[in-house]
Amino acid sequence: MRLRVLGCAGSIGGLHNRTTSFLLDDDVLVDAGTGVGDLSLPELALVDHIFITHSHLDHINSIAFMVDSVGALRPKPVTIHALGATITALKKYVFNWEIWPDFTVIPNADQPFMRYEEIAVGEVIDLGGRRITVLPAVHTVPAVGYQFDSGKHSLVFTGDTGPNDALWEVVNKIENLRYLIIETAFADKDRPLAELSKHLCPEMLGEELAKLARPADIFITHLKPSEIELTMVEIEELATKTPPRLLENNHVFEF
Repeated sequence: MRLRVLGCAGSIGGLHNRTTSFLLDDDVLVDAGTGVGDLSLPELALVDHIFITHSHLDHINSIAFMVDSVGALRPKPVTIHALGATITALKKYVFNWEIWPDFTVIPNADQPFMRYEEIAVGEVIDLGGRRITVLPAVHTVPAVGYQFDSGKHSLVFTGDTGPNDALWEVVNKIENLRYLIIETAFADKDRPLAELSKHLCPEMLGEELAKLARPADIFITHLKPSEIELTMVEIEELATKTPPRLLENNHVFEF
């Protein structure tokens, strides 16, 4: 498997801050934040699947533009994989004919540009030998993370989450774990806000990583553009077994 980082910031601002999206091989998007906009039309047209972690705007906003751009160029619909609650939110608040057209009936219901596929925590989806496992997340809306297993190695993406014991119960059983991408949305000064919004700050990150029982290369995502330096300094001060690194746009994982 090959995973390319299209966006990994908590918001926008500047050349390199794009919101969350990863491209798995050539045909799978993981979330659809503003980073999707850097793909060319031919690259967008190759995407058959979008796996969504949750319904917040920074993770879903490019679905509408992408499908609008390439729907007519593709021989089949783009499949949106998401929790039932996330699908309901997309239908109610985005693809509702007021904010954006409903691409599940365009050009017609029999041959739409887009379709939904409901997923559940614990489910394993096999895409041509690529195993994608839906992981638990703890956020202000129903949310998930994902394990991507090539057979040789696994990469885990936590998605947006606060403290999450259920996640570590699963992750610690992954024998071929190689990479962990975990969020840290706030600096320590904003720990009360991190707790309220069910995100992590460096102190909380340290508490969570203490639950990780397997070796892995750890990368930090979802930092606020205005506090990247501060947050990473605080993370570097953590006494962790493996020093986490800042995830950056265009980083490529081969596993």
